[in-house]
Amino acid sequence: MKVLLVEDDLQLGTALNRAFALARLESVWVRRLREARESVRAFRPALIVLDLGLPDGDGLSLLESLRGSQDSVPVLIMTAYGGLDDRLRGLNGGADDYIVKPFEVPELIARIHAIARRAAGQASTCWTIGSLVINVAEQSVTLDQERIDLSPTEFKLLLALARHRGRTTSREELMQCVWGMGDGGSPAALDFQVHSLRRKLGSQRISTRRGLGYRLEQ
Repeated sequence: MKVLLVEDDLQLGTALNRAFALARLESVWVRRLREARESVRAFRPALIVLDLGLPDGDGLSLLESLRGSQDSVPVLIMTAYGGLDDRLRGLNGGADDYIVKPFEVPELIARIHAIARRAAGQASTCWTIGSLVINVAEQSVTLDQERIDLSPTEFKLLLALARHRGRTTSREELMQCVWGMGDGGSPAALDFQVHSLRRKLGSQRISTRRGLGYRLEQ
């Protein structure tokens, strides 16, 4: 899952970025409001961890602009302001959750996973799609109650398709979900991974929408 971390504190940002990597969360860390706005467009995160007290403005202005443009990307506010009025201002402004500094990193990561499950319409870490069961926490997959061995790249691709199950996901979005903004992703590489998934899960489970992308069938 791609997480955009917006935090100006150097020490905290470094620690969280490292913790996200250990938790297998793909993260981009920025320290300014302007950089956050740019990263939302370029990185297309699945979730934003947002500090409010930024050097060049109030983090809530980013939340307001997202919700004003009908962007429903989940936002977890992370701030030192723990008063009731501050919490209500963030939650009423469209935030999905709120955590007050100082906090324990495992709690933050647990909250991130909980928000992601709610956003995907799942109540647990196990996503059931017909006879296919994806255990997000354990990064395991079973089909007809038999375990299917997937590579880390194949699992990322399956997870990206599962989040939009029954709907077409563009090739560009899938490449960003699997490889991020760095090297390694290409249309040919994506096609290879889709072919590999079809071989393991069945050719009819992932359909091609020519010119649009791929879809995981319900």
